[in-house]
Order: sequence, then C-alpha cells, then structure tokens
Amino acid sequence: MRILIVASFNKGRFAPFIVEQVEALEKRGCTTSFFGLQGKGLQGYLKNLPLLKQKIKEFCPDVIHAHYGLSGLLANLQRLVPVVTTYHGSDINDKKVLRFSKFAIRLSAWNVFVSRKTMEIVGPKKNYIVLPCGIDLSDSQLTEKVEARRKMNLQANGKYILFAGAFDVEVKNAPLAKEAVALLQDDQTELLELKGYTREEVTLLMCAADAFLLTSFMEGSPQVIKEAMACGCPIVSVDVGDVMERMAGVEGCYVANTCEPEELANLLRRALSFEGRTKGHDKIVADGIDNRQVAKQLIEIYERVLRSENH
Repeated sequence: MRILIVASFNKGRFAPFIVEQVEALEKRGCTTSFFGLQGKGLQGYLKNLPLLKQKIKEFCPDVIHAHYGLSGLLANLQRLVPVVTTYHGSDINDKKVLRFSKFAIRLSAWNVFVSRKTMEIVGPKKNYIVLPCGIDLSDSQLTEKVEARRKMNLQANGKYILFAGAFDVEVKNAPLAKEAVALLQDDQTELLELKGYTREEVTLLMCAADAFLLTSFMEGSPQVIKEAMACGCPIVSVDVGDVMERMAGVEGCYVANTCEPEELANLLRRALSFEGRTKGHDKIVADGIDNRQVAKQLIEIYERVLRSENH
C-alpha cells in the first residue's frame, strides 16, 4: 500500500511524532513518501496545490494521509486519491482554524481525532475514529535515574521538575508552572525548561527528573505526557486534551481539578515523594498507543477507505 504523507514543513522538518508514525507504517509494509507544505494560512497553503498534484502523479499513492486540518483541506482539493486527515488539537481548539478543519472533515474519506475532547467539539456523524498519536517504546526509556543524571550532567542529589515545553511558548503557560514550583518553598527544587534538546536527551531528562509538569492552556493529545509515562516519570498536569484518560489509574500521575497554583503545588509534593517508577509504560501498552499498535489501526483505516472507494 502506497501512502503519501502531507504535512507542514514550515520549520524545515516534519514533526517528530509524524515521522515516527510513518516509520512504524513502513515497518508494517507500507510504502510512504512525504509532501511538505510551506506557507502560512489558507492562501499560503493553496500555493502548494500544483506541486501536490505533481507529487501525486509521480508517486501514485493509494491513500493520502494529511496531518492537521489545513493540510487535510488542501489535500482534498484534488479528488483522485482518498484522504485520511488527522486533527492534532490546535486545528480544532483554535476557532479561526476550526472553520477550515470543518471543510476538511466533510471532504475527507476518514477523520482521525487524537482525543475525545477534540472529536466532541466537532461532533462528526460518520467515518471517524479517536486515535492518539503513538510513541516509540525503547530500552532508553528504562534508563536508571542515576545514570540518566550522569549523562545529562545533573546533580545526583538534586530535585528536578521537568516542564513540558519551552518557557517562551505562550500556550504552555510557564508562569503558572513557575508559580506552583515557587509555592514549594524549596530552594533545592529546580524547574527545567524542555528546550533545545535532541529526542534522546529528552528521554534521558524524563528518566532523570523527579516529576514532570504540564500547565498548558490547551492541548490535543500531548505527546510529552505519553513520553514521560513511558519513562515512568511521576506527572502533574492540568486537565487538558486527553491527559485524564491517558493517566487514569496510574499511581504517581496526578491531574489537577483546577488551574490554581496551590493545587498544582500540592500535587507536585505528592509526585516528588513518589518512590520509584510509575506504571506509565504498561498503561501505554494497555491503551494500544505505542506506534506499532497505532500503525496497525491506521492500516485498517486505509484498507477500509480503499474498499469503500472500490465499491
């Protein structure tokens, strides 16, 4: 089966979670190729249409898999190849973008929503599934804390809380995280910014940290939560995206009922006192959201779309 991946290339690269998903599809026998979109907004994306049509002619895909609503809308402006579109959250939560995503939903042969919350905002009537992006499970996620700290040049006896992103990304709401950590009144506890690291270093930081903290205003199905779970890191998060569902029943992982710094600080105290690794890795497997399992479900969707097209 030949799958053409259509996604933004504005940062000079494809999002790592998309690349990892595609690698998992290839391991299951799919032949894939990427088409990178460059430009801002609908007008910027529309300029890619002639090149996309040329790519389709050259690659001859069975299915196009577009990532994000605007990519899905553009991919559907050709009607020769059926389109599966994945909506990652920002394309649904942002009202300005949502209107374009709604057109993509109507035109796409199948729609994939990464969380139930984003699906419920739209309320599709048919041809959809709630399927989070998966993560790769690896031995590096099992690195012992002492070894991870040594490799990342962190103090063996330090107290570290890893923040779920860069401090200057507004949607991540770093001021709330900093306020909650300040309420711990512990000069030995340091809030680490997740910025400028390789994928391997991020994994090591998640193994090295005493707790992971997410305070975002909005999310779809945050990859960092799943990645921290796979590393067995205790987690504190506000209730955004599918965080509540992902962490349900995992001891050492806590979802705040409010976005008040006092509640987050109290949950951080519980996370910091949690001993050993959480069972987050096992929950990822049980929920079927490692990339191998997600790829299997995506292929079933592609096959269903092709059967429908051939009838």
